[in-house]
Amino acid sequence: MAPKEARVIASEHPDKVRMLVLETDDPHPDTKGERGSFGEVLNDILVDAGEQHDPKLAIETMIHYAVEPRGGRIPEPSEITDEIHAILITGSVYDAHSNDAWVLKLLNLIKHLWIHRPDIKFTGICFGHQILCRALGSTVEPEENGKWELSHTRVALSDVGRWLFRLDPSEKHIRLHQMHVDLVVDPPSPAKTDLLDPSTDVHVWGTSDHTGVQGVYIPRRLFTTQGHMEFDEKMVKRQLEMRVESGAVEKSDAEEATERAEWMHDGLLVAKAVLRFFHGDDDKAR
Repeated sequence: MAPKEARVIASEHPDKVRMLVLETDDPHPDTKGERGSFGEVLNDILVDAGEQHDPKLAIETMIHYAVEPRGGRIPEPSEITDEIHAILITGSVYDAHSNDAWVLKLLNLIKHLWIHRPDIKFTGICFGHQILCRALGSTVEPEENGKWELSHTRVALSDVGRWLFRLDPSEKHIRLHQMHVDLVVDPPSPAKTDLLDPSTDVHVWGTSDHTGVQGVYIPRRLFTTQGHMEFDEKMVKRQLEMRVESGAVEKSDAEEATERAEWMHDGLLVAKAVLRFFHGDDDKAR
């Protein structure tokens, strides 16, 4: 199968961050037909978030399909040009803790760029969150009882989380759609990797009953989320269908999660925070 070509979605705003999305999965065929690939879906919500932000924040998106078993390719470090300001790694049906050849190549790319491109800011969703944390020394593994975290979920915020999302101290939670059994067991730490300076501040911005590390924030470098800011009701239901068909999720669990798929969630709030992080606003304000 021939590698899929990278593509660019341009922004009309001159003051924009150029983001590379590394796609690590394909959406449900119906979602792909209606809204495009995961990179396109993420571009749409980030553009929407930027337009609704005050002041407006612009994004330009380059998309690269990275799943080598499905015709993708992990880019070479030399392909990540100086025009790239940020990298987003999507969710995936694959395991971030696996030693599959393409997963290891992605890990090596992350580590190389972390060292040689300190100007790049990283974010990741679900699999992306997990593999970025793994690259920085975290342990990633399935939940000990094999329990999935599915659909609309309440995430308790730390003080840093409330600050990232510009929430009042009285607002203790956000709500995000989830779709995972694997999780980050422990956050990155300078004690576990030489990629982090001993003085590096690593913050866990949120937790849930299922997952102790719902997101990680390292000033100027990393902002990840286990939950899916890009999911809507249709996407959640379709992803659940795929998990049931593959035998990964029990039908009864999926039915219960489907009932919550239409509940209001805070994906746009997270997208705005990611854009602020990309633009350096969080660093300026801190």
